Amino acid sequence: MNRLAPDEPDARFIRRVLWIVVIVALVAALYLARHLLILAFGSVLIAIVIHAIAELYATRAHLGSKRAMTAAILTLLGFLALLFWLFGVEFRAQVNTLVVALPGLLDQFQAYMSQSPVGAKVVDAVRAAFAGSRVAQDIGEIVRGAGQLLLNTVLVLFGAIFFAVDPKIYERGVLLLVPPSRRAALEDALGDVGSTLLLWLRAQLIQMTAMGLMVGVGLWAAGVPSPAMLGLLTGLSEFIPYVGPVAAMLPALGLAATAGTDQLLWALGVFAAVRIIQTNFVTPFVTSRVVAIPPALSLFAIIGTGAVFGLFGLFFSGGILVVTFTLVRSLYLREMLGEDIPRSRERTLFTAMGTPREANIDKQSEKREHPI
Repeated sequence: MNRLAPDEPDARFIRRVLWIVVIVALVAALYLARHLLILAFGSVLIAIVIHAIAELYATRAHLGSKRAMTAAILTLLGFLALLFWLFGVEFRAQVNTLVVALPGLLDQFQAYMSQSPVGAKVVDAVRAAFAGSRVAQDIGEIVRGAGQLLLNTVLVLFGAIFFAVDPKIYERGVLLLVPPSRRAALEDALGDVGSTLLLWLRAQLIQMTAMGLMVGVGLWAAGVPSPAMLGLLTGLSEFIPYVGPVAAMLPALGLAATAGTDQLLWALGVFAAVRIIQTNFVTPFVTSRVVAIPPALSLFAIIGTGAVFGLFGLFFSGGILVVTFTLVRSLYLREMLGEDIPRSRERTLFTAMGTPREANIDKQSEKREHPI
């Protein structure tokens, strides 16, 4: 008689404790590797972009799959090289002007605010909060971590190329992590994520282009220096919801202030008018086919993503929110609760859109029933 052997209730309790330990350890490991995970997610997003460009080359230019993929990768690298050349060479004088003039502009703003007792209190409070605060430390870390940011960008690009060249092995690896009886549901969910992400990226491209053109033309008409650079910067910043446009508006207002008070007021008017047009006309039109995420949920999700993943995570906060929202709809609402949520057309996470999965299954059944 083995008196130390646990009985059945004790064995169930031990198994539950072990499962809790495993889950806690897994969550802790994922948290510690969160920076690596956000880089991998960024690589997946860019890989989807590469595949979308490759599909255009394959359908419009009638290139083979390998040639289309090579052309897509070269197109992406060429676009990034163009951005680097614009900000590093073409707009370097304007950027230097802004950097040199920024301290003087801040001093002028503080002097203007200090003319009233309330403004002086606000300036003192901001100085006290900024001095030695976490914000100041973060800015110093950003300046010192420019090399790390460049390294992360290179890692994301190489990871995206690896994902895009051979995506099947990674998709198959994800499906093998779940039991065979659950793989069909996960495969459908991955298809939903791929379709939704592709639509979201297209919507982002339209919004970024519209925002950049409207701001660039408006600042040019207002006489603000370097409207092309500011329009391009504002368009790119639209990829980060809420936070990006506000951050891009600051250098525009700074350059406008160097030209005079009238240009500053006109720049404020341009940004206000463009934001109204973007919010009420462009965004509802381009996002009508994408998931409708409530604005409050988007805002707090972006803040939470920045708190967990840091500054680099803000670049992909919108994509993370779209993926999370889609997985909740696909796996929880549709598969677990049985809600009537339609599946996306048959596609993997990267490849092109095809026929609906149900229609494909029906065709396979007809072939089995009526062989040729």
